[in-house]
Amino acid sequence: MHEHGHCQAYLKQISDYVDGELSSEVCASLESHLKECENCRIVVNTLRKTIDLYHDTAENDDLPDKVRSRLFARLNLEDPKQGGIHGS
Repeated sequence: MHEHGHCQAYLKQISDYVDGELSSEVCASLESHLKECENCRIVVNTLRKTIDLYHDTAENDDLPDKVRSRLFARLNLEDPKQGGIHGS
């Protein structure tokens, strides 16, 4: 665990942070923590890259249908092409 000891609490808020849904006070606190905590920065950056990849994949019809279906099912994500959520 990182020496700051607040990582666990911040990890629960990272999705809302990336989505821009945190209050300005909580956002400022998290950003202050991110300046000092490389581990949490990695988590935020990985989440952002995952979201970007999802959007790129969702817009790219070059992916074979079988591969696309397995990918979305594995990630338990809604496939806009299929109009449903995979997995349960």
